[in-house]
Amino acid sequence: MSVKQISVFLENRPGCLHEMTKALADANIDLRGLSLAETSDFGIVRLIVDDVLGTANTLKDSGFVASMSEVLAVEVPNVPGGLNKVLEILAGTGINVEYMYAILGNKTSETAYMIFKVNDNDKAAFALNIAGVKILDSGELSAL
Repeated sequence: MSVKQISVFLENRPGCLHEMTKALADANIDLRGLSLAETSDFGIVRLIVDDVLGTANTLKDSGFVASMSEVLAVEVPNVPGGLNKVLEILAGTGINVEYMYAILGNKTSETAYMIFKVNDNDKAAFALNIAGVKILDSGELSAL
């Protein structure tokens, strides 16, 4: 039940992020989630998009270096402690969260959505499912 995330390596200079998003906008790619981490020389943009293959091709054709990885899209109750309950499940099964970030959802929803990069997707998905936590697939993400 994992989804594809695209990581793009960007030079840390003015306008580089704009160039990347312009290429995606020109290709009519819809960004559903985005995370940016930077160092002094480069940044890593992590993307959840509506068209993974189209995005990968657009980035390559535009001269950007990108890679794909599997991540979990997890429904998190939008209440105090909602995220903590999900993290408690993962910690209780020995799953390490390498990073996570929020993604867009329905403005009126009582649910938030998070992307999790973990050390074992299958084990994490099993533990979350057993605990009743919903994991979204690519189609469900697109419908948000």
